[in-house]
Amino acid sequence: MIDDDLTSTTDVLVVGGGPAAAWAAIAARDGGADVIVVDKGYCGTSGTTAPAGTGVWYVAPDPGARAAAKASREALGGHLAEHPWMDRVLEQTYSNMHRLGTEGRYPFPADPRTGEPVRTGVQGPEYMRRMRAWLQRRGVTIHDHSPAVELLVDRDGGVRGVAGRRRDGRGYRITAGAVVLATGGCAFLSRALGTNVDTGDGALMAAEVGAEFSGMEFGNAYGIVPKGSTITKTAYYGYATFFHEDGRVVEGAGSSKGRSVIAQTLLSEKVFAQLDRADEKVAAQMRLGQPNFFLQFDRRGIDPFNQRFEVDLLAEGTVRGTGGVHIVNDDCWTGVPGLYAAGDVATRERICGGFTGGGSHNSAWAMSSGSFAGAAAARCARTSGSVPEPDVSGAGRVGLGDGAGGPAARDVVAAAQSELLPFDKNFLRSGDRMSSALHELNLLWESISGDRFGAPDPLAQVRARQAAAMTAVGRWVYTAALARTESRGMSKREDFPALDDSQRRSQLTGGLDEIWVRPAGVHSERVGAA
Repeated sequence: MIDDDLTSTTDVLVVGGGPAAAWAAIAARDGGADVIVVDKGYCGTSGTTAPAGTGVWYVAPDPGARAAAKASREALGGHLAEHPWMDRVLEQTYSNMHRLGTEGRYPFPADPRTGEPVRTGVQGPEYMRRMRAWLQRRGVTIHDHSPAVELLVDRDGGVRGVAGRRRDGRGYRITAGAVVLATGGCAFLSRALGTNVDTGDGALMAAEVGAEFSGMEFGNAYGIVPKGSTITKTAYYGYATFFHEDGRVVEGAGSSKGRSVIAQTLLSEKVFAQLDRADEKVAAQMRLGQPNFFLQFDRRGIDPFNQRFEVDLLAEGTVRGTGGVHIVNDDCWTGVPGLYAAGDVATRERICGGFTGGGSHNSAWAMSSGSFAGAAAARCARTSGSVPEPDVSGAGRVGLGDGAGGPAARDVVAAAQSELLPFDKNFLRSGDRMSSALHELNLLWESISGDRFGAPDPLAQVRARQAAAMTAVGRWVYTAALARTESRGMSKREDFPALDDSQRRSQLTGGLDEIWVRPAGVHSERVGAA
């Protein structure tokens, strides 16, 4: 339970501070709701979008162009994406990108041939700066550096707010007619750029009130990085050739279909890359589109187009994987009264199936799901009304103890990372390695699931909740991956290397002390309890 030095109420409460949260707040205000945003960091600079440029899945409303856009990644995603959802997201993204230029005042560059704005991408720092300013113009209240710790529920189990901490250690409790979770995914504190706030907090809070998850087996994204770097702009490695230490080409290596070849080679030797497939025109466009990608090379005196550099793989988990909170209808409702999910915390299977990456579909999903969830939350708040503060209670179940006799949060994080970050466990998958990793995570969960795990210090309590969330997410990932006995999307298994048509469907998973998994649409039996 969080002490409530600050209490307030609102119609719609948005948890998070990235693009999904911002668009949810805009949509809720469009619906006439009063809106409060609480962000773990500083809304406008935290998360993975703010420090980087990103492409956007923006396609003009031409039937042929949109059909091609939908087909472009369908096979990579294992044919799990749903065309009605792709259509909705393409249409909402098209609308939002136009609003971003007008109401959001984003300075899109002009096409030199037509003079029309080019809306196929944004520069993250400017995009999120403009989104924050737009929220403020619309009268949205923003609480920065105020991580949510637990959801508040009413006597019927409906979600009616959050309790959390501010950076000075004082607590807060905000009640609301509806809540939108837009807390980002979980990258297990891998150091990938912008993911320091993406520790699975929203997923844990959702699970504590009974939400389910979809596509968690596809929560094993790994980005290519220069050795020692944190900038995972894997799309640019589509212009790269990869080399063994002795200078031979690594056959089959690539940024989309050949990443497992890179991982396998890294187990025994160093791998090098060179962006030698980009001509001068493309190279200039790359520098203009993603300037921060090249800072790491410029600072080291490396010309990546003409010199080879060592590379590594960095875990990005569900941030650039597709798994997340299951959404049960077009409103991005979680199935729990009063609770909606948007962006990376929600499953992207609906538009990506089992494969995605940075930008493009992810950016489109963030702004579109945010819009869907925010509009629905405003409608929900109108019907649910306010709830008296004494009638709500905290739903948190783990990491809220005083820490006496329990493990330290940093030790829990290190233990979880040892099972989730190594790519020979979570990327190059096999049943025996995943079963062993899941066993260790289950033991870890048992050690933190009692009342002892937590911290007497308020801010340390936030770190304890992060550690618990990372552990929980890892258990859902491995449980779902073990149940999918085939290779589909980004979940490739050495022991089941083929695609199995009978498994062309989504999987749901959930639970905390006991993890379960079942095929989507099957409600009578829960299989695979751990």
